[in-house]
Amino acid sequence: MLKELNEKKNQISSIEAIKSQIKENLELLELLTMEYDDEVLLQLENSTTNIEKDIEKLNMLLLLNGPYDKNDCIMDIHSGAGGTEACDWALMIYRMYTRWCEKKGYKIEVLDYQDGDEAGIKSVSIQIKGLYAYGYLKNEKGVHRLVRLSPFDSNNRRHTSFASVEITPEIKQENQIEIDEKDLKIDVYRSTGAGGQGVNTTDSAVRITHLPTKIVVTCQNERSQIQNKEQALKVLKNKLLIKKLEEQEQQLNKIKGDQMNIEFGSQIRSYVMHPYSMVKDHRTQVETSNVSKVLDGDIDLFIEGNLKKGL
Repeated sequence: MLKELNEKKNQISSIEAIKSQIKENLELLELLTMEYDDEVLLQLENSTTNIEKDIEKLNMLLLLNGPYDKNDCIMDIHSGAGGTEACDWALMIYRMYTRWCEKKGYKIEVLDYQDGDEAGIKSVSIQIKGLYAYGYLKNEKGVHRLVRLSPFDSNNRRHTSFASVEITPEIKQENQIEIDEKDLKIDVYRSTGAGGQGVNTTDSAVRITHLPTKIVVTCQNERSQIQNKEQALKVLKNKLLIKKLEEQEQQLNKIKGDQMNIEFGSQIRSYVMHPYSMVKDHRTQVETSNVSKVLDGDIDLFIEGNLKKGL
C-alpha cells in the first residue's frame, strides 16, 4: 500500500510540476507579445521541450496498464545453437539488460548462472526488482539475433548467433496454482558461477522439472538446498500461472479469429555489427545504427516502440 501511495504521489507531483511550468510559459508568452526578447524566447523554447518530454514519460505510464505490469519479473536468457559464439552472445545480452536495469535504478538478483564451456554463458536466470519491471520488459521475450565478425574464429569470418529471452512476472498475490509432487523431477547439484565466497561447496543448487509441461527452473542463489527449492517452486508456480493465462488468451484469440500472436522463439530483433551497423526490431521497424550504445543498455527506444504498438 505504501509503494502504491508513493507512486500516486509521484505522479501527482509530476502533473502539478507540468501545470506550474505551463502557467509560467503562458506568462512568458504574454511578456513576449508586449516586448520581444531573444533570451525570453529561448527560455520558452527550452521549457516547452522539457514539458513535452515530461508529458511523454507520463503517457508511457498509461501504457503500462496490464495486470502484472507493476510487478518485479524473472528474466531467463539462454544461448542458442553455435557453441562458444552463442554463449558469448548470451553474455552480451545479459550485460545489456543489467546495464539497462542499473540506469533504471532496478535491483538484480541472480537466481542461476551457468558458464559456457569456453566463454560466455549457457544460461542465466535473474530476478529484476523495481516498479514496472515486468511492464517495461514483457515485450523483450523472444529470440535476439547477432551478426558480427567472430572474435573466436581465426579466419575472422562473419557469424550469426542467437539467444533467447523469457520474461515472467512475479505474481505478488496468492497464486492458486496447485502442483502435484508426482509431476516434479527434482535434481540437486553443486552451485557454479563466477566463483568467490557465494559459491557453495555442497549440493545446494536445485533444478526442478515439471514433467507435464517440461518447464525447468533452477536456483542456486540461496545458501541452503531448502531455500533454493522454495525459491524454485515459487518461480515454477509463476511460470505455470502465466502459461495457463497465455493458453486462455490463445483460445480466446482463436474464437475471435486473431492470428497476430507472436510465439516464444520468433526472432524479434537483429543486432548487426558487420557488414554494417544496425539494430532493428522486426515487430515495430524501430532501428538505430548505434549498436554499441544499445548493447550498453540504451534500449528504451525499442521498449517504448513496442508499448506504443499495443495502443
